[in-house]
Amino acid sequence: MTQETAGSAKGTVAGRLRQVGPGLVLAATAVGVGDVVTSMVAGGRFGYTFVWAFVFAAVLKYFLTEALGRWHLATGRTIIEGWRAIGLWAVVFVGVYLVLWAFIYGAAGPATVGLAANAMVPALSVEAWAIVHSLAAFAIVLIGRYGVFELIMKVLVGVMFVTVVGSAVIVGPDLAGFARGLVPTIPAGSLLYAVGVVGGLGGTLALAAYGYWIRDKNWHGRSFIPLMRLDSVIGYVATAIFALSMLVLGAEFLYGTDRSVEGDAGLLALVEPLAQEHGVALKWLFLLGFWSVAYTSVLGVWNGMSYLFADIVRTISDRTAKSDTPEGERPNFERTRSYRLFLVMLTFPTIPLILLGRPVQLVLIWVTLGAIFLPFLACTLLYLLNARRFGVRQGGIVSVSNIVLALSLLVFAVLLAQQVVGLF
Repeated sequence: MTQETAGSAKGTVAGRLRQVGPGLVLAATAVGVGDVVTSMVAGGRFGYTFVWAFVFAAVLKYFLTEALGRWHLATGRTIIEGWRAIGLWAVVFVGVYLVLWAFIYGAAGPATVGLAANAMVPALSVEAWAIVHSLAAFAIVLIGRYGVFELIMKVLVGVMFVTVVGSAVIVGPDLAGFARGLVPTIPAGSLLYAVGVVGGLGGTLALAAYGYWIRDKNWHGRSFIPLMRLDSVIGYVATAIFALSMLVLGAEFLYGTDRSVEGDAGLLALVEPLAQEHGVALKWLFLLGFWSVAYTSVLGVWNGMSYLFADIVRTISDRTAKSDTPEGERPNFERTRSYRLFLVMLTFPTIPLILLGRPVQLVLIWVTLGAIFLPFLACTLLYLLNARRFGVRQGGIVSVSNIVLALSLLVFAVLLAQQVVGLF
């Protein structure tokens, strides 16, 4: 079976399932420890009330991802080239945001992994484990090609599935309460919290890397759109399962008690009480799940954001980089200096931040810019997929994709307003 046949509408489901990968890579990258904390806090505060919000969040992010994948496959252009077609300002905005975001995440991501590793093996400090994991991510992404990277991510997704879902099964969900939570309900005073859950699950800038990962799979042309959609669905089903499993832990272990989760360290403080009530096995499942969730995010960012940076540099600086350049003639981003430079930027200048802590003002800027990016992404995708000059639109202006993208734009705009108000 050729790749073109496997990716066409005539390909068998079994054949497509053997090819899926970028969606799982995106799920592993986008679901970070912040999502774990959010899910457990939601369960701890509201029980199973917000089950529907996590499902809805996965649906919204699926449509954003599908739109990104459809743009790449239908036009043969990267999303950076799409933003360049809108205006140079759009590329500059993403570039500035990416550098600021990466500078903070280069310290915060490994530091979170260090917390989990230190809890399992305290022979090294949190900071030492963070640096070890940062350097390991640098080596894996620099040396390994996409196939190796995807295989490692798939293995870690398997670990996440066994540990996170296994923890929820051991604790034991209230199936009746879970079913009631599927019906949208917003308790008094919790509207903005619900919006935050919907907007926060499943990543922000990491979504933009999806097109580069499907490019690495050699998926080119419209015939691969059905395969890309199946791949995206699988990725967001996994995302929803991970988030809902943590919500179950919060609902069963925190709801109605005086226990609480305050950030990453607070999450790890629950390990011993979990072990006392549900056994040592749950303690180690939880810790291993925490570590795998944190480290897959680091690996995904090191790879995906380096692609994005390399494409930004190429698009801005290379006058020969035309948007209509055939896909096969595009550069191999992994071999470019800008790709390797960004890997260095993520890894080495951030080590002092790991050792000294994160500046509060930079973190506030990071969070606010993250809230800005989602409405920017939804708005620009609506334009790129519907402008006649690009020839991507399917099903008319009033299509399911357009309706959901417009709805996501509204949700993300409210989330942005919430973040901005929180700064003052």
